[in-house]
Amino acid sequence: MYYDEHNPPHFHAEYQGAKAVFDFDGNLLRGNLGSKTARKLVREWADLHTHELMADWEWARNDESIQRIAPLD
Repeated sequence: MYYDEHNPPHFHAEYQGAKAVFDFDGNLLRGNLGSKTARKLVREWADLHTHELMADWEWARNDESIQRIAPLD
């Protein structure tokens, strides 16, 4: 996430140099990670961290520091 981002709420993901943007439900908005498995893992991660994503989005919109969200184990 970046502090000057626009709606809808989203996050950026990268896999092996490929970049994509996802909404908080894990739906692909832009880009392509080039791997169905990577997209599936991003959706799983987003499902596990929806509340944290929303909190970070609000903090970013208020020019506050966002919190790191743990990766999948």
